Order: sequence, then C-alpha cells, then structure tokens
Amino acid sequence: MPKPRHTPLVLIVAVLLVPFIALRMCSRSRIAAPRPANRTTYKEGAAMSFTLVSPAFPNGEPIAARYTCDGADLSPALAWSEVPAASQSLALIADDPDAPAGTWTHWLLWNIPARATLLAENAPKIDVLDNGARQGINDFQRIGYGGPCPPPGKPHRYFFRLFALDARLDLKPGATRAQLELAIQPHLLAETHWMGTYKR
Repeated sequence: MPKPRHTPLVLIVAVLLVPFIALRMCSRSRIAAPRPANRTTYKEGAAMSFTLVSPAFPNGEPIAARYTCDGADLSPALAWSEVPAASQSLALIADDPDAPAGTWTHWLLWNIPARATLLAENAPKIDVLDNGARQGINDFQRIGYGGPCPPPGKPHRYFFRLFALDARLDLKPGATRAQLELAIQPHLLAETHWMGTYKR
C-alpha cells in the first residue's frame, strides 16, 4: 500500500509556523507587562515627559518634619515640566493611601495656570491663591495643605498627584475631593506624581 504523500508538507508548514507563533506570544507578553508605578499616563497627543518633582525631598524618601504636623506644617515646593501643549490648567491632589481609615486627603488645588512651572513652599491656606488657583477642603476639614500626621507605626506614603487638564474648572473654593475628581475626569490630558514617606 503506498504511503501518503502529504506528510512532508505538513511538517514543512509546522516548521514555518513555529517562529510566527513565538513572535505572537512575545508580543502578547509585552502588551501585558505592567507599567512602572510612577509612570505618567497620557491621552493621545500629550507630551511624553510630563514630570513632577519636589526639591523638599527625594522621590520615595522621608519628608522632613517641617512639612508635617510635627513641624511648621508647610506645603513643600513642587516643580514640573513638559506639560501637554493642550493644557489649560493643572490640578493637584495630595493624599495618604496608608491611613487607617482609608485614603486621607491632605491637599486639593485646581485652576493652577497651565503656564506655571512651580508652586513655592508654604502655599497660603486661603481659598484663592495669588495665581488664581483655588483650594479645597482636606480631610482635616481645613482649606489648603495639611501635612502628614500619621499614627505611630510604619511609614506612610504621601502622593502628590498632578493633573494636566484641557480646561479651567468651574468649581468653587472649598470643594471636596469627590467634587474635584468628578470635575477633573472629562478634562484629563495627563497625570504624574511624586511620593514621600513619613512615620512617627
């Protein structure tokens, strides 16, 4: 009985398919790979190097007592660069995700001029700053910045999150975090953050 003649053809097709299948699996692995924790997120067309820094403390390192409830409770200086070209304003949320009762909001600030590149240390705790930026109510139930004030124990992380927006927000001073996040959502172009730690 003659042997089937299609066996070599099947083997050839299988050999040719192996590199293709491997390439597809590698591509899927790259897509599924997690992004770095503090990588900036962007909408299409946004600048790819939008960054936030603070000269007050290195990223991921302890925050000096002068910026906490154990010191003068001053807001730290912040600086940023390469804001997306379409930005009309910036907003800032500072929080502690490690608080015992859940994320604790330390600072709400919005309508920072898009052309600005920094916030000086010790922002006044008033409704509206000289540059027109408005401040909300933090979880200490006060306007403006409230520094780290954790219970004794392990260090807490404090994130300063900066948002680039395609509009100025029609939100009155004294707004809550929920109100600010709702206003930010439809206008978000990009976001970035800087993080410090503090323990008592």
